[in-house]
Amino acid sequence: MAFDLDMIKKVYDRYSTRTAAARTATGKHLTLTEKILYAHLTEGDAQQAFGRGVDYVDFAPDRVAMQDATAQMALLQFMQAGRPKVAVPSTVHCDHLIQAKIGATEDLSTAKDVNKEVYDFLASVSDKYGLGFWKPGAGIIHQVVLENYAFPGGMMIGTDSHTPNAGGLGMIAIGVGGADACDVMAGLPWELKFPKLIGVKLTGKLSGWTSAKDVILKVAGILTVKGGTGAIVEYFGDGAESLSATGKGTICNMGAEIGATTSIFGYDEKAAIYLRGTKREDIAALADAIKEHLTGDPEVYANPEQYFDQVIEINLTELEPHVNGPFTPDLAWPISKFATAVKENNWPAELEVGLIGSCTNSSYEDITRAASIAKQAIDKHLKTKAEFTITPGSELVRFTVGRDGYLDTFAEMGGVVLANACGPCIGQWARHTDDPSRKNSIITSFNRNFAKRNDGNPNTHAFVASPEIVTAFAIAGDLTFNPLTDTLTNEKGEQVKLDEPMGIEMPVKGFAVEDAGYQAPAEDGSQVEVKVDPKSSRLQLLDPFPAWEGTDITGLKLLIKAKGKCTTDHISMAGPWLKFRGHLDNISNNMLIGAINYFNNNSDSVKNELTGEYGPVPATQRDYKAHGIGTIVVGDENYGEGSSREHAAMEPRHLGVRAILVKSFARIHETNLKKQGMLAITFADSNDYEKIQEDDTIDIKGLVDFEPGKQLTVVLHHKDGSTDSFAVNHTYNAQQIEWFKAGGALNIIRRLMHA
Repeated sequence: MAFDLDMIKKVYDRYSTRTAAARTATGKHLTLTEKILYAHLTEGDAQQAFGRGVDYVDFAPDRVAMQDATAQMALLQFMQAGRPKVAVPSTVHCDHLIQAKIGATEDLSTAKDVNKEVYDFLASVSDKYGLGFWKPGAGIIHQVVLENYAFPGGMMIGTDSHTPNAGGLGMIAIGVGGADACDVMAGLPWELKFPKLIGVKLTGKLSGWTSAKDVILKVAGILTVKGGTGAIVEYFGDGAESLSATGKGTICNMGAEIGATTSIFGYDEKAAIYLRGTKREDIAALADAIKEHLTGDPEVYANPEQYFDQVIEINLTELEPHVNGPFTPDLAWPISKFATAVKENNWPAELEVGLIGSCTNSSYEDITRAASIAKQAIDKHLKTKAEFTITPGSELVRFTVGRDGYLDTFAEMGGVVLANACGPCIGQWARHTDDPSRKNSIITSFNRNFAKRNDGNPNTHAFVASPEIVTAFAIAGDLTFNPLTDTLTNEKGEQVKLDEPMGIEMPVKGFAVEDAGYQAPAEDGSQVEVKVDPKSSRLQLLDPFPAWEGTDITGLKLLIKAKGKCTTDHISMAGPWLKFRGHLDNISNNMLIGAINYFNNNSDSVKNELTGEYGPVPATQRDYKAHGIGTIVVGDENYGEGSSREHAAMEPRHLGVRAILVKSFARIHETNLKKQGMLAITFADSNDYEKIQEDDTIDIKGLVDFEPGKQLTVVLHHKDGSTDSFAVNHTYNAQQIEWFKAGGALNIIRRLMHA
């Protein structure tokens, strides 16, 4: 039986009229993306066509999902909104705070002890406000959502950048910051700029070593880490229909790495098979009844160039397995060229660790394909050369693959099964190493591989591939090995070759689980008390941010001019800092410590204009704040790419940074900054980035007349007495300008709830 079936029925009941209204309003056939977006307008039936990449639109998502690291801040904000219960079905999933160190049982036990205060807070706040709570060990949010909550044609927002995983079941699922989640849980519309559309036509069929993961690795190489920004990627074609639902989930999940708003596949028989296999036959039956609305119109797919802003075509029959990296997920290498790339770039060829699983690749199919390679290592007397770990995506998957013997296979080949959690994928990894700064290589089936992401070592070269390719490399221990063509020497001195992986899409005996880890909320949460110890180092109730003072902002000091890639990992690191996700002041001590200072090429070292000395970024900013001096952060292209963590916006706001000026923003981070009342602006001429000097005092003019589409002016007062002045752009609409003036969107929500 499915969760929230009545809600799903209501969504499906309106599809016919909503789709008809959208066709009338737009005067054309519709993509699947457009059908779902227009079916979820806050206003109801569409009255007009919206401009892609132009119009801000209010939507009414069907549900909200949050992982434990981001849920803390989202729910601390929601507690200020004044509602007795969430307005839409919402869930919390405890997956981020479990550190991978020894193995599943020990690591989970340690996490429950170390994080008890946070888990108790999340459980009680879920109980009080009507949220479903998935306990630590239940699994990774995106896999659990796919198994329980995703439904074709639905719309969901989630406080994690890989929320798009649910697109594998035909759902528009978008990663957001906690303030956006707070809005929706409070019953308010959710605003999004109507996205552009990228169509990816898949033809042919996968075979041999090639898997669904290779589709998105190929797409990432084509579009780069920002090629999908502001767009939804819609996959279609015969090749798309041949992929499993979980394979489609893998592709949609990693669409976050190209900056896409989300990615999606249409409803088909593979989706129906997965729904029925996860005991949601009732949803499959409902979807079958309206299936023409749960895919794009035939005319769209027959002439995609007329309906999409960009079209990419990939022949799955010809697609090679890929390995992407290091240091960025869009550096794509076909397996036939990877060994040469390793040698020519002098990357460490010796592989130290292979890691499979994560929210991206931890389905039953993924595990069985990898296990088929592991079984060959045993049968062919191959000794696994690299350390090897397995992270199941959920307790449902873990229990089922355990029952079917696959975990025993991994153990026999030397693998270690970790907890059903994010672990090494997000830096929650107590890596076994004799030198934490050594230049080395690892390979994962994860989604993201920025420097220091997995183990905190900037010299770890992290590569991304499918679970079966990772397993083969772990056995070989050598990145110049090509499992498709090369042989290995076994313990008998024989040359043996690995056969193609064999996987099982759905378990023959069906899925099974003893305790999935779900806790339903109290029927009446009014008497539930949410306790936050005022002395806690991990949880802190929030104070409202101050409103704008009503004048131009002048006399700002430059905190840092960030050079090159500056992701949310650089702005607010994960790893050991995850434990402070519920305590804004404590976690602010990691603000921008990973960003590279343009003026000295060092991280966490900026000039304090009050002392003339160089010091850590957070300490320098705290000194400015103590003296009542505002600051500005300057950045490069695609500033804030990566995870959805709103802490990267809240920390500068909390410590007194007044504006972020960059060449361009990643979508989620720009929205997060706006939500927190921060001024997010971009260079009208990117060359003006070079004009900013270390000792500048900076003014931002034009805020008294702050209007949509109207440029602001930045004035630089240089130390030698000269000045520079240039125009800067912004994307604030009228509502977002009100957020800025009020000091943040939450201040407006609180005002409305108490009106």
